[in-house]
Amino acid sequence: MSYPIFRPRRLRQTETIRRMVRETRLAVEDLIFPLFVVHGSGVKHEIAAMPGNFHLSVNELQKEVKEVASLGIPAVLLFGLPSFKDAYGSQAYAKDGIVQQAVRAIKDTVPDLAVITDICLCAYTSHGHCGVVEGGVVKNDPTLEILAKVGVSHAEAGADIVAPSDMMDGRVGAIREALDEAGFEETIILAYAAKYASSFYGPFREAAESAPQFGDRRSYQMDPANADEALKEVGLDLEEGADIVMVKPALPYLDVIYRVKAEYGVPVAAYNVSGEFAMVKAAAQKGWLDGEQAMLEMLTAIKRAGADLIITYFAKEAARLLQRLMS
Repeated sequence: MSYPIFRPRRLRQTETIRRMVRETRLAVEDLIFPLFVVHGSGVKHEIAAMPGNFHLSVNELQKEVKEVASLGIPAVLLFGLPSFKDAYGSQAYAKDGIVQQAVRAIKDTVPDLAVITDICLCAYTSHGHCGVVEGGVVKNDPTLEILAKVGVSHAEAGADIVAPSDMMDGRVGAIREALDEAGFEETIILAYAAKYASSFYGPFREAAESAPQFGDRRSYQMDPANADEALKEVGLDLEEGADIVMVKPALPYLDVIYRVKAEYGVPVAAYNVSGEFAMVKAAAQKGWLDGEQAMLEMLTAIKRAGADLIITYFAKEAARLLQRLMS
């Protein structure tokens, strides 16, 4: 009687055996939780398209980060909604800006939690674009000085990591130079190095109130068809002083995550963005798939592709599930 010589199924028989030979291990330490902070007090409003995620005032944010830290999640990524907007996004670098207030509050509440701050102007400008607009065009070089001011103001407030997401050319170098000149040589830069002009950002733009008031962002965010260009963008950001590089979104660009990690061997972050989150949540609510299992499979795939860090709105749910699976 003939039979298979090789029997891979032997190593799939039980959950214990599967765990013993598992190649990719997703851990709570891999996760970063994004948070949206707003002015006011006692504010906790759920974001409609992102169940379990909220607009939080600073005092509610302090409660949230205590829970985040208790789950073992090592870091949060802050986005701010300002009290007013202008053409140059001046609230983004104000000493009493909402992100600056939030950073100080988090460091007073949970000092060991790593605080990452998003550096961009879209949520702060009246036109909703990520840079200075002149004659209907987003201008690169005039934007760099403002972004550098934002980076320094975040570092002054106590941010551990600043994360420029605007996709202006040369912004990492401008921020690094400004940080160093201000005495913040140890502040880490996590660069949104390969950020694509994606349709998966819709719920975020609602959450951050950052949709452009005219046109779109394809003149500065990357063409989804390009992967070689992503390697060039990553290389430039590393040359300018980036410590960690990011690919955003994650799921449609797993190949890019893989190539970036293989090419450069540096810490790589991937952003499991709002649209990816919302799709799973919507399908799970309809009963079309198992939400927990889909979440776990999705995050494991991102890790398997080469991401060291995963920014995800699933972070708290994933942390609880991972703890349960390990108990």
